[in-house]
Amino acid sequence: MATRIFSVPDMHCEHCHNAIIAEVSSLDGVSTVDVDADAKTVSVTGGALDEITSAIDEAGYGSTLL
Repeated sequence: MATRIFSVPDMHCEHCHNAIIAEVSSLDGVSTVDVDADAKTVSVTGGALDEITSAIDEAGYGSTLL
């Protein structure tokens, strides 16, 4: 199962953290979601790349796969 790390430069607070976790963790196949607001990164294990990107967008944040 692949782990991907995304840069989410607009993430800056606990609300951002919670919104991203809620959206991404609800996806089929995702086993873990780790958000580091200080580093502005999201690490996701499992799931489909396009669905993860869309979920981060749906939470209100742009992302770039690192």
